[in-house]
Amino acid sequence: MGRFSKMHGLGNDFVVIDARAGDVAMTQARARAIADRHAGIGCDQLILIGKSDDADVSMQIFNADGSEVEACGNATRCVPLFVGRDVLIRTKAGLLDAKSVDGGASVDMGAPRFDWDAIPLAYPMDTLTMGASWEDLPAPAAVNVGNPHVIFFVDDLDALDFDRLGPLIENDPLFPARVNVNFAQVVGDNHIRLVVWERGAGLTRACGTGACATAVAAIRRKLIAGPVTVSLPGGDLTIDWAPGGTIRMTGPATHVFDGEADWSRF
Repeated sequence: MGRFSKMHGLGNDFVVIDARAGDVAMTQARARAIADRHAGIGCDQLILIGKSDDADVSMQIFNADGSEVEACGNATRCVPLFVGRDVLIRTKAGLLDAKSVDGGASVDMGAPRFDWDAIPLAYPMDTLTMGASWEDLPAPAAVNVGNPHVIFFVDDLDALDFDRLGPLIENDPLFPARVNVNFAQVVGDNHIRLVVWERGAGLTRACGTGACATAVAAIRRKLIAGPVTVSLPGGDLTIDWAPGGTIRMTGPATHVFDGEADWSRF
């Protein structure tokens, strides 16, 4: 039997498995089965916390479809709560420093990347105002914050059909690693409303890396100044970034319950 915790950040929910005492063999099929909300435990992402040679812990992240991804901001905020102290975390996106704050955590998410091949895109293109768009959407920006994001700034967020546009853009050949799709509306001097179609998970209550990428893109376009409040369906995150620096994300993290499961049954 293996122990796990059910946690969430702004409603973006996780099954967090402690693999520090012994490896937990995780395949795409097993991750998908655990994430299934009807036949499994149910989550947006499955998180494996393991040992690390150069950090306090390592973190592996699997989407609900079983695909492994590089980064997840909301899950990163849950790690110090899960471990019980401030932690340096080794991820596929690099080293992340997560510190506990009242009600959640503050995480240094590293420096954003803007080169077309770092997103990655299929061919060279300006990533601040991309020479591509879809239907009536304006030209987006692209940012990599450990994982790939495309951001559309629109005048009326409520007028969009996210369920149709999200998968259309996520799976476009322009994005060889697929992409997280962010639909954003600037609603104040330091305030953005955001809805995210997450790669491999679909519409989500909140996406921490999406909030980071969107705030960075808005600051680069001089639409807004930081620190930025990003309001997602699940609640608010605070994102602070200055050009040339790293991104600081602050927001809630919640422990729901602990449980045990036989992973070989999934």
